[in-house]
Amino acid sequence: MGQCNVLEKNGKRIPVTADDEVYVGLDVHKRSIEVTVRFNGQEVANWKHGGALQGLIGSLMPLQPAMKKVAYEAGPTGYGLCRVLQEAGLPGEVWPPGKVPKKANQGNKTDLLDSRDIAKYAEKDMVEPIVIPSEQEEAERQVMRTRDQLIKDIRGVKQQIKSFLLVHGVEEPEGLGGWAKKAVNKLLRLPLREELALCLQVKVQQLLHLQSLMKKIEKKVRELARSERHAEDEKILRSHPGVGRLTAMNFILEIYQPERFEVHRQVSTFVGLAPRVSQSGDRRQEGPLIKAGRESLRSMLVQAAWQWVGRDHRAYETYRRLCGNTGCSQKAIVGMARRLCVNLWCMLTRGEYYRPGG
Repeated sequence: MGQCNVLEKNGKRIPVTADDEVYVGLDVHKRSIEVTVRFNGQEVANWKHGGALQGLIGSLMPLQPAMKKVAYEAGPTGYGLCRVLQEAGLPGEVWPPGKVPKKANQGNKTDLLDSRDIAKYAEKDMVEPIVIPSEQEEAERQVMRTRDQLIKDIRGVKQQIKSFLLVHGVEEPEGLGGWAKKAVNKLLRLPLREELALCLQVKVQQLLHLQSLMKKIEKKVRELARSERHAEDEKILRSHPGVGRLTAMNFILEIYQPERFEVHRQVSTFVGLAPRVSQSGDRRQEGPLIKAGRESLRSMLVQAAWQWVGRDHRAYETYRRLCGNTGCSQKAIVGMARRLCVNLWCMLTRGEYYRPGG
């Protein structure tokens, strides 16, 4: 039998040995965690934890000899809880919410019911967990994601400035279409009423501030590209036609631990470039793309695919063939982006430079 621990919850004392099987489902929120414990196929305890994570770990430690899984859905709280669980020797898992089974008739929804469902699904091994990035991988990935957010913020401020000029009947300075530096400076010298001049000045200064932050982020991306961890991988990916530093680094940082993917379909699905397949009998149809991955990475891969098609004769021939099959240039270029994604993954995992026709 080995050592026997005792779980004391809900007024019960449950002996636990290594011969037992325990699965724990967690519904995690900012200030509380709902906990459900299943013991040898039966639910034996549930409670709401509202304190520090170490208190939760302490309450689960008696279950450690028999613990098979401690699972929760990914959410705004990140991977911190899973790392704490794993450091304590508990088999923590984070699940992608989109892969967790949903009941046809949802009925009531509470934190307790959610934690119960997660515990049941864990016991039946129904969900493939997320591969948790290391803290360094997560920090580096955040640099590129911050760049993506800055791009959106800068685009938004530019739209606000143009809307401001249109609403108040002010003619745009020459060169503002390309947001030349001289044109932006002219905005500050436009003959406007004092109140309007102040409002426009605030927007222009906001734009200039965001652009200065973008320079800092892009400098950090260049430093990461030259770092010992990524320099060789970045050089390998840039050998592919159409792939520059930003595309290479975005791919490297988002596809962390690329060796975890076993086949190319898994990579294209992770990125969100795999079509949804519907098959019934002899009928097979490919639908829209499966919703997954980062939009910014897909966008970069599509742009790189256009460059690839323009530089590589073989790629252009493949693109023309896809255009003929689909009757749509947009679908064809997405197909080329999927091929590009798979090429980059193969190059990254094998450590091989691009070989035309290889």
